[in-house]
Amino acid sequence: MEETELSIIIGGQQGEGIESVGEILAKAMSRIGYHLFGARSFSSRIKGGHTDFNLRISKVQVFNNSEDLDIIIAFDEDTISLHQQSLKANGIILCDPKTVNINNINLGKEIRYHEIPLTQLAAELGSQIMKNIIAVGAACSLLNQPIEEFETAIKEQFEKKGKSIIENNLGALRKGYQYAKEVIEVHFPIEKATSGQRIFMSGNDAISLGAVLGGCRFMAGYPITPASEVLENLTRIIPEYGGVVVQTEDELAAISMVLGAGYTGARAMTATAGPGVSLMQEAIGLSGAGEIPVVIVDCQRGGPSSGMATKFEQSDLNAMFSGTHGESPRIILSPSTVLEAFTDMPKAFNLAEKFQCPVFVASDLMLATSKQTFDFQEVNEIEIDRGKLAGDLELFENEKAFYERFAITEDGITPRSIPGQKKGMHHVTGIEHGPSGHPSENPNNRKEQMDKRKRKLENVPLDQSIKYEGSQHPDILLIGFGSTYGVIHEARKKMHSSGIEVGHAHIRMLQPLAKDELTNYTGLAKKVFIIEQNSTGQLANIIKQKVAIHSKVHSILKYNGIPIKTSEIITYIHNHFDVSSNKELV
Repeated sequence: MEETELSIIIGGQQGEGIESVGEILAKAMSRIGYHLFGARSFSSRIKGGHTDFNLRISKVQVFNNSEDLDIIIAFDEDTISLHQQSLKANGIILCDPKTVNINNINLGKEIRYHEIPLTQLAAELGSQIMKNIIAVGAACSLLNQPIEEFETAIKEQFEKKGKSIIENNLGALRKGYQYAKEVIEVHFPIEKATSGQRIFMSGNDAISLGAVLGGCRFMAGYPITPASEVLENLTRIIPEYGGVVVQTEDELAAISMVLGAGYTGARAMTATAGPGVSLMQEAIGLSGAGEIPVVIVDCQRGGPSSGMATKFEQSDLNAMFSGTHGESPRIILSPSTVLEAFTDMPKAFNLAEKFQCPVFVASDLMLATSKQTFDFQEVNEIEIDRGKLAGDLELFENEKAFYERFAITEDGITPRSIPGQKKGMHHVTGIEHGPSGHPSENPNNRKEQMDKRKRKLENVPLDQSIKYEGSQHPDILLIGFGSTYGVIHEARKKMHSSGIEVGHAHIRMLQPLAKDELTNYTGLAKKVFIIEQNSTGQLANIIKQKVAIHSKVHSILKYNGIPIKTSEIITYIHNHFDVSSNKELV
């Protein structure tokens, strides 16, 4: 009987090609017709330390890893000790006897265990380094899939390394496939999804492509995990579109260059993590004061300080909302899937230019590094909105010595003039200024300029800023943001199947917050659970400032660096709320 989904984890030491195994396996399975979610866990070292790639393969679209595993492919003993408790009854472990001594491991429950001499088989082909491709072949056999798609994936993976390297790896793939076919009788057939043009990419890849297609032509950044891939991707892509990427000496230089490029009319961005956002705050304030459009991608990770660079956390909300001194407008988008990471980037540039302020894209390590499939048909046509630009005729008719770039307007937005436009000259400074940009400490002017900048956020469209799913009359409402969407989505479905009325509001725009819409959702529920990965409930505190729901809110928090699980959400709710009588438990 075919299963509707299956989960497999490949683990070993960093530097053994673990990620390549997952990449090739995922690429082939995606082309065969499956929906996928793949996430990697890694240490903050270049080589050494445990790493693994967890791949969920499904007939239907999935947004998170499964808690239960069908297959473990172990290159080291850590992989088994870390993940065997998640293995289903009658699940299977494949391991290399060269690196795994089964006598050191207590397998516990009924588990099917097979040794595949990956190192030995690779050595027979002339290079032990190909043991990871032997493992791919074994996985292909175990999943009962046609080897041809895997061969195509191998060719693409090594196409830049020459014909002999490709042939050697194809030989390794076939050797692993044949060995597993002869030795292992069990197979894990999976029911195929309907056909379609499916894309499989990471959040960082989606951010990069979305930025370029959204018109970004300048990017400055400093390498930092987990945002470095955005810098690396754009270094390759933007020059092909006539743009420029600069790796700067630090984050201060990066945001300063982005401000300069934004001021001159280029769509400009940077990508960083929490420590970088901290360093950029003063310049982000200058963006607000100078009304300069910029986009900042924050791939959140464990803090404070350097914290845990390769672990998951959602603790930068306070910094994004109000990290700068003083008060200035900023918009914060929060993609929850890889597709949204792609579509939010053009939207971020449109909002930055339309409202002439900094726009944050609040990514996180899980979204940045995990990979998902989505149908190409889900991608809508990208529209470019450059906001209010001062026309040459308008400037020509200006009789004043300086263009009033910061003139008071009803919606808080004054048309921008681009450097080089005749009669568009104006002064730009971080000091409070009058309409022409020249410094002013006049109290009336100060209030007018502050109110002008504040009015911008009053006009930001709030449609589709909350993604709602589930019951229209929920007993329980679940709220989250970012990459926790998948586990909350799954928790809602599982609770609904047990007869509980549950709604799920996932916030897609954090600032400005659609408080009226959120009030409608929270007003219907008897109890509200806000799920986030930080220790202080930053999202809950922000919501409670805007929506009067203090008496019915519970925070479900996790901050040990590991993504929250669906079962943890459900267990917490059952421990704090009697779902049978709709009463809160003491």
